[in-house]
Amino acid sequence: MRILLWHVHGSWTTAFVQGPHTYLVPVTPDRGPDGLGRARTFAWPDSVRELPTDLLANAEPDVVVLQRPHEEELVRQWLGRRPGRDIPTIYLEHNAPHGQVPDTRHPMADRDDVTLVHVSHFNRLFWDNGGTRTEVIEHGIPDPGHRYTGRLPHAAVVVNEPIRRGRTTGTDLLPLFSEAAVLDVFGMRTKGLAAHLGLPRDRCRTSDLPQSGLHTALAERRVYVHPVRWTSLGLSLLEAMHLGMPVVALATTEVVRAVPPGAGVVSTDPEELVDAVRAYVRDPDAATADGTRARQAALERYGLKRFLTDWDRLLEEVSRRCRS
Repeated sequence: MRILLWHVHGSWTTAFVQGPHTYLVPVTPDRGPDGLGRARTFAWPDSVRELPTDLLANAEPDVVVLQRPHEEELVRQWLGRRPGRDIPTIYLEHNAPHGQVPDTRHPMADRDDVTLVHVSHFNRLFWDNGGTRTEVIEHGIPDPGHRYTGRLPHAAVVVNEPIRRGRTTGTDLLPLFSEAAVLDVFGMRTKGLAAHLGLPRDRCRTSDLPQSGLHTALAERRVYVHPVRWTSLGLSLLEAMHLGMPVVALATTEVVRAVPPGAGVVSTDPEELVDAVRAYVRDPDAATADGTRARQAALERYGLKRFLTDWDRLLEEVSRRCRS
């Protein structure tokens, strides 16, 4: 198939484009949010074609995957086709709802012309989807390999914009975790985080690495910490598990489903989590054993083959339904 989708979520798209299709990604002169084109920090195959918006219609996409409400109007403008009527359409929801949870209506609620896909069961449960046909296709991760060494007795955290996002991403909890281990925080716009939290720079170190470098750096840290209060299931958590890292995570959103017993410590008590970080720092053998179980769990539930198979099935179903 020729699938039209926007470059919105780099990590998710990296998994999605490993399938057998041609992926058409809009590109604009400014490479703005509606036209980022191909990724520059992720490894995408040649089957991903970036196209200027005036050439998309001639490319004749077979199906469109929307990820933001306004993309529906872009399809009308750029293709001259009505999503769900003239072209098979899937709306992919990456995020947990905000606002009046759990009464938040999804933008695609009560539609009979689109299929709404959630990336986690938690997301589907907490969005008000109305009568729209919904499915859950859980994440799939291209396996980075079992790289864990844990040679540095530090705790790794991956979060984008931790200062702006604050309590949502558990930024306020980082000083507590820094009492148990040096924090190495990776992600976009992390500069100035230590000063923002009033921490010495040697207790809270930040950097922004491309995915390939990030995986190597994560695997050297003793434990992965996921302090997020409210978001969809973080792909960085699943990547850490694939690497063979033990995880310490807040028991919120989909985490309780993703991290089984023996793969780390999951709790709503921050002090219990801090104790777990301290224990892993002191006992590298226990960290290695739990990380091995974390990797096995991640491979079983979030493997790339299952993910692509689920998507191929849905793409075929949606295309067939629209044709009929």
